[in-house]
Amino acid sequence: MALSHMATSSSSSRSNLLKPLTAVLSCTLPHRRTISSDSTTTLTIETSVPFTAHKIDEPSRSVETTPKELLTFFRHMALMRRMEIAADSLYKAKLIRGFCHLYDGQEAVAVGMEAAITKKDAIITAYRDHCTFLGRGGTLLEIFAELMGRQAGCSRGKGGSMHFYKKEFGFYGGHGIVGAQVPLGCGLAFAQKYSKDEAVTFALYGDGAANQGQLFEALNISALWDLPAILVCENNHYGMGTAEWRAAKSPSYYKRGDYVPGLKVDGMDALAVKQACKFAKEYALKNGPIILEMDTYRYHGHSMSDPGSTYRTRDEISGVRQERDPIERIRKLILFHDLATEKELKDTEKEVRKEVDEAIAKAKESPMPDPHELFTNIYVKDSGLEVFGPDRKELRYALP
Repeated sequence: MALSHMATSSSSSRSNLLKPLTAVLSCTLPHRRTISSDSTTTLTIETSVPFTAHKIDEPSRSVETTPKELLTFFRHMALMRRMEIAADSLYKAKLIRGFCHLYDGQEAVAVGMEAAITKKDAIITAYRDHCTFLGRGGTLLEIFAELMGRQAGCSRGKGGSMHFYKKEFGFYGGHGIVGAQVPLGCGLAFAQKYSKDEAVTFALYGDGAANQGQLFEALNISALWDLPAILVCENNHYGMGTAEWRAAKSPSYYKRGDYVPGLKVDGMDALAVKQACKFAKEYALKNGPIILEMDTYRYHGHSMSDPGSTYRTRDEISGVRQERDPIERIRKLILFHDLATEKELKDTEKEVRKEVDEAIAKAKESPMPDPHELFTNIYVKDSGLEVFGPDRKELRYALP
């Protein structure tokens, strides 16, 4: 009976991963371009599936966008996808060492969230952070140099894949400890409220981290103090190699706040993510925390040591690619509204590939960090600390 229940749960969970693209995208494409691609004409597009709400009225499914925004979404997501594929190759060539977690498949979350907020708002995330950093305004050079441990990296080559950081862009990491970024994010929200910044913090975590006790402790204090914290569960359905239904008795993560409202969002639909994040920001500024569950999917394994095919089938992965891929959704919208031709979109992808290749070449030219960098960003400056050899007779380094 137990095995039968597990098989049924697994089958049901996997079938829910495959949701067809909205029917409008399969309509016959118009033959003439009726809207300029650089036009500020407002387009109203319905989200692929309805929002599901907990203790709150869901936002409208009708999302306003423009031709320029749709084309920007396509380019940014294509850039993120190409960047992650290139990182995969660099890792296999041993130019990237250590841990490396790729984001391909989940690009709509990074792009849609960024479209709804400003740089005054803060984002803090876990170790699958490359695309979120790029969305915040980081450069390809900073990303590839950091991945390869070079001086030009966003953390000066000392953080690697899991520890991207850019405070001036409102990006606070990149964190390797599962779930630990959530209390830090709630602390950022406390600072925003204390300073009357009229800004919010998005604290991102995965379904694998959703059972962490520290998450509930942080959510509790955030609710008590009405902090502008938006907890975003990027539910890609597998915590490492464990399916959500095997790890969580209730995988409805948007309901986990109990007294805190939540919203379930199609995380493969950039426009749905934009609408949800805009809604959540307005709510959090007035009322306090809210949970967003982004229903998304990663194409790669959990990390580079995980082939990603031992706990799910290749048919499942290809099925999600065919039915829900976030880039293909935007591509079909662009073609349906005749904002660009297939050739123009292919040209954009070629430009993106060239941009990534050039950034990798520049990153390889960046030198490795100077040995003294081992001691920076650790102690307060002018602390007078000194580093000695093993017998304390030889002064090796005086810390700045």
